Amino acid sequence: MESGNVAWILTASALVLFMTPGLAFFYGGMVRAKNVLNMLMMNFWCLLVIPVLWAIVGYSLAFSGSNRVIGNFDLAFLHRLGITGGRSSELLAMIFLCTFAAITPALISGAVADRMKFSAWVVFVPIWSLVVYCPVTYWVAASDGWLKARGSLDFAGGTSIHVNAGIAALAAVLVLGRRRGWPADGAPPHSMPLVMLGTGILWFGWFGFNAGSALAANGLAVAAFVNTMLAAAAAGLSWAVVERVREGHFTNLGVASGIVAGLVAITPGCGYVTPMSAIVIGLVAGALCSVAIGLKFRFGFDDSLDVVGVHFVGGLVGSLLIGIFSDPTALGWPIGAGAGKAAKGLLLGGGPGLLAEQALANGVTIVYSFVVTFVILRTMDAIMGIRVAEEIENEGLDTGEHAETAYQFAERIMGRTN
Repeated sequence: MESGNVAWILTASALVLFMTPGLAFFYGGMVRAKNVLNMLMMNFWCLLVIPVLWAIVGYSLAFSGSNRVIGNFDLAFLHRLGITGGRSSELLAMIFLCTFAAITPALISGAVADRMKFSAWVVFVPIWSLVVYCPVTYWVAASDGWLKARGSLDFAGGTSIHVNAGIAALAAVLVLGRRRGWPADGAPPHSMPLVMLGTGILWFGWFGFNAGSALAANGLAVAAFVNTMLAAAAAGLSWAVVERVREGHFTNLGVASGIVAGLVAITPGCGYVTPMSAIVIGLVAGALCSVAIGLKFRFGFDDSLDVVGVHFVGGLVGSLLIGIFSDPTALGWPIGAGAGKAAKGLLLGGGPGLLAEQALANGVTIVYSFVVTFVILRTMDAIMGIRVAEEIENEGLDTGEHAETAYQFAERIMGRTN
């Protein structure tokens, strides 16, 4: 690769890596003060475990071989990948994709907040990554994956990351059960400044996530960058307006959630749609995700930090809308379905074919991820238990699971006051 492209992908890799601490702050601000360190640790644990697992076997399973269903072990332990022998570009791709693999299970942590044993999380993350993330990624993103070969499109991980993690989050909360006192105890965010800081970091890092997926410093990266900016802004605006009409006020949490919903929704199509289409996708995603987060109260599943409503619904909306708005000629893609190529969307006269492929890819991902995640957690629950004891849940996971507290200075002040 040319040095400029190498520099850009290395930068994009660092940006995506930065997203996981951003997600930790985003989620950490939304949980109760007694659980914030637990949430940070759940996210950082993914940064400890997944890179090692990815280098040993994950990358090989997700991107090697010519099987339609799963990769092989040809690249296990990074065999034949190095700065010599003409494989340095693949080594670069490996580390870029590693950051994607790390943040995906971290997304699930927001759904199980306040009540999952950290020891269970330690076991769950590597199992889920190997058994769920790697196969789905291979189907959707690897050149020989069967869904990609059929013609489904996922530029930066809407299906393999957000829909995948979002539906897995639903399975997780159904196995884990509700928090004690929910929904009567609403448990509002303990620190909105942390939430807004996390949102800003996520937005910043997402440019590496999406524009970096062009795998070159070229016009396609520019298009993905612009679309990411516009969709996030439009979705934050859309969510804020819906909230103002419905609740009578604008909130920081609503704006932050809307921005993230827009980032999620534009991820699968950022390299396939025009900027005006990106604005429409953002507006639709912001409004729909704002409504979707209320479904947990209607159906009684305790998705603590709205992972299902934002990541699953946002990713699904964005992926399906590729079938409507895909415009390959505007972005320089060759016309025609298939791996590495973009097809015309319905509005461009492409017919329903691409939309059908998007629906199939997401439908398969939803069923597989939900069922396998449910089985993994049910099995773990039977063997080791996955939920903390009632006294630890009441006391807080920071002290009960980690023997730490986030705000010791506040405890001293309260002690003097009392």
